[in-house]
Amino acid sequence: MTQPPPKSLPTNPLIVIPARMASTRLPDKPLADIQGVPMIVQVWRRAMEAAIGPVVVAAAEQAIVDAVETAGGRAVLTDPDHPSGSDRIWEAVCKIDPEGRHDAIVNVQGDLPTIEPAAVQAVFAPLSDPAVDIATLGVVISDPAERTNPNVVKAVVELRPGDRRGRALYFTRATAPWGEGPLFHHIGLYAYRRDALARFVALPPAILEQREKLEQLRALANGMVIDLAVVDTVPLGVDTAEDLERARRMLAPVTGIES
Repeated sequence: MTQPPPKSLPTNPLIVIPARMASTRLPDKPLADIQGVPMIVQVWRRAMEAAIGPVVVAAAEQAIVDAVETAGGRAVLTDPDHPSGSDRIWEAVCKIDPEGRHDAIVNVQGDLPTIEPAAVQAVFAPLSDPAVDIATLGVVISDPAERTNPNVVKAVVELRPGDRRGRALYFTRATAPWGEGPLFHHIGLYAYRRDALARFVALPPAILEQREKLEQLRALANGMVIDLAVVDTVPLGVDTAEDLERARRMLAPVTGIES
C-alpha cells in the first residue's frame, strides 16, 4: 500500500480576518470607532505587526471592504450567508490565491483589536511539526469562576508540566479534565495547513460539534491533529459596548508628563 507523502512545513502563510456586520449584541461592530479608525482596521494592524505573512480581511459586507482599503489594507467580499468564519476564510483564500501559493492559513478573529502580535506568531508555530493539521491557543485558567462557566471553552490537552505546547484531545464547555492540574481556556485563533482547511470546510458537522456548539470538534471527529500552544493572556474579544470602551482605553495613546 502506497504511503501518502510527508507533509511539508508551511513556508508561506496567509493571515485572514473574517468580519461581518451582523452582531446582535453590538451591531456593526467591525466599523466601531477605536482611536479614530474602525475596529477591523485595528485588528488588521495587529495582524500586520505579527509579520508572518500578508493579511487580508474576508468581509461579508462592502462597508468593511471599504474601511480596510481606505486604511491601506486588502479585503475581499465574501458571501454574507456563510455558516461559519472558516467557510468565509476559505472563500477568500480561493479568491485571492487560486494557485495555492499560500500553504498555511492563520485565522485571526475580527473582534480582537488588542490582540498581541506575539499571539498570532504563537498560533502559527505548532505547524512546524509535520504531524499537526491545525494549531490553536490556550491560557491557563486562573479565575475559579471560569472553571465552571460554559461560555469559557476548555481545551483538554496532553501537556507535560513545564511544556508550552501539547496535543489537543477535546474541547468542551464543561469543567474538564477532572482531577488535579491546570485547566486551559481555549482561545479561538487557528492556523491551518491549507489542505487541512480545504478538508475541514468540506466535512459535514459532527455530532459532538453540534452538541457542544464547537466547530473544532469536527476536525477531531475526523482524525485531524490539533496542537495547542500556551500563551499568557486571553485577548479581549469585543462583544458588548462595555468591551468596546475597554478596547478604546487599552489602545489610547500614552501621553507623557512634561517636567
